[in-house]
Order: sequence, then C-alpha cells, then structure tokens
Amino acid sequence: MGHPHAAALVAQVDRRRGRACRRPGSWRGREPRTVYPAPLRRYDEIVSFDPTGRQVFLRASHDGRVVSAQISQVGASLRHLTVDGVDVVPSFPAGIPAPGASGIVLVPWPNRVRGGTWTVGDTTYQLAITEPALDNASHGLLRFTAYDVADGPESVTLRADVFPQTGYPFHLQTSVTYALVADGIVVTHAIRNVGTSPAPVALGTHPYLAVGDAPASEITVTSSGTTYFVVDDKLVPTGSAAVTPENDLRAGQVLADLVLDTAYTGLSRDASGRASHTLRDTAGRTVTLWQDESFDYVQLYTARPYADRDVSIAVEPMTAPANAFNTGEAVRWLAPDEDWQAQWGITYAAS
Repeated sequence: MGHPHAAALVAQVDRRRGRACRRPGSWRGREPRTVYPAPLRRYDEIVSFDPTGRQVFLRASHDGRVVSAQISQVGASLRHLTVDGVDVVPSFPAGIPAPGASGIVLVPWPNRVRGGTWTVGDTTYQLAITEPALDNASHGLLRFTAYDVADGPESVTLRADVFPQTGYPFHLQTSVTYALVADGIVVTHAIRNVGTSPAPVALGTHPYLAVGDAPASEITVTSSGTTYFVVDDKLVPTGSAAVTPENDLRAGQVLADLVLDTAYTGLSRDASGRASHTLRDTAGRTVTLWQDESFDYVQLYTARPYADRDVSIAVEPMTAPANAFNTGEAVRWLAPDEDWQAQWGITYAAS
C-alpha cells in the first residue's frame, strides 16, 4: 500500500513564489481546487515561417534601370529576379519549399549519383538516397541547408559548410555571392577545402528563366551545345552523342514545343570565355544566362507546370555532368586549403 496521506496530496499554486508545488496536509479551511493549465496554442498560431528560410531582397538602380532580386536562405536560392519590372527569374508562392529545386546551389555535385554509390580506388562510399523514385543521390548536400547570410542593398553573400558525413567524408567551406548589375545579376561561387585530404568537388545551380509574361509559344530557346548525354531510365548518363533535330538548340526552338531534361556540352564561347543560353520573345526581349569557363556543361529542364506558368525552363550551369563521382569526368579534386571560384550571371535586354 502507499503512504496513508497520499490521497491528500494535491497541487496548488504557491502565490508567494509563483510556482506550482505539492503540499501534504490541510488547506487551512479552504476547499482544494484544481488548477488547469492554459490551453496550448498550435505552433503555427504562435509563429509562422517560410520553408525556404529568411528572404533577402536586393534592389539597385543603374543608369536609369532598376534591378531587384529575392534570395532565399535555404539552398541559397535565386528565387526571383526582375529588370525594369520584367520577370527574368519567375517567382513561386510563399509558404512552400522551392519547387523543382528552384534556384538552389548544387554542391559538392550537381545532378545525380547513381544509386548514391561512388568508388575511388578500393573505397566505396554510400550517399543518402534523396531521389527515392529513381534511387539516386541528387543535387548535392546543401539543398535544404539554411545558409549564413550577410547582405547589403545591392549584393548578398551566403555561406555554408559541407561537413564530413555518410558517403562524403570531406569538409568544404562554400559561399555564393549574388550581386546586382545594370542589366541583371552576377553570381560568384567560392569553395575551399578545409579538410586534411583532397576532396572531390563539382558545382551547379538551378535557376528558372522567363521573359516577363510572354507565353511559352512566343519564346525561342537557343543554346550552343553540340553534344548531349544519353541517359537510362534512372536519368543517369550511359554515354554521349551528337545533338539530334529534337534537342539541337543552336538555331533555336520554341519553348512550348520542347520536352527536355537534357545535359549538353561542346558549348561555344565568346572572346571572354563565356558560354551563353538565351530566351527571346516575339517582341525581341532577350534573357541570357552566361557561364564562365569553369562550367563546361549545362542541363536544360522543362517543368510543366511551374508555379502559375504552363511551362518554364531551368537553365543549369554545371562544372561536371551527372554521375561524375563515378565516371570522374570533370570532377575537381581540391587539395587541403585549396580555393576554387566559378561565376555565371543573367542579363536582360529590352530589344
């Protein structure tokens, strides 16, 4: 049996100390009363948040032109870009994760690793499977990471570490800087190996493009790739081939007619070493994504639908193709304390 006075133990509020306690014995002539806690409020009634984290808004005016951008903290995503009020990177609604990897940074690999497994020498590593439908590790290790943010009115730098983890036992410091310019934005990536052994690294990014409110039937997509990657049912490359009439974009094709999830290489470059991809509408307005010599590849992906659009296209600069950790193609091995930078950008011209 329990203590003979156990039934008399009741909870009361100690008003002198402002705390709840249990006290045996009498209530000094007062009837005991039950003290009920305040009803709990639902968490979303107390605080609301966006799954893409803090939002950074940039605005600049140069030579009479106004450029604005929205950057999301999670994934260091380029969420929205306008030039003179024209949507260049289309936005998506608040309160949802970035659809279709919108604008995120892909590091330490872009695209896919088959089965999440990769081998170097006699060592095989197993990454987490982040694309269960196709059994792949997809889009690197920082897709859902909240970056540290240091922003100003016309630029922002976001920083995040890739820490040693299952399938990737290396330590990288990474940053991405978004800087507004008169006709768009310049994006600079920096990666440093802060570990004690060489680290394999590849990089990509995933922006969607638009030409204002022009429908896909009035937009022509042009890209200079001469070679595309043939993929299997897991969307992992099995080889490469010359572009076909269906996916050759050198002379331009109408966006509404395209069905792409295709990586290209063999890109033409200008005198500055930049390769460019353009969207042009029937009014002559042009959006161009350029990539420097660090990016030898580009993935073009048509999303149906995308936010409030019937179709949108992601133009994804990549320093290496899908499954590069297994093939070794264009993977960069950073020595301890070695730094690497890569750059790309988006511009808009009214005619």
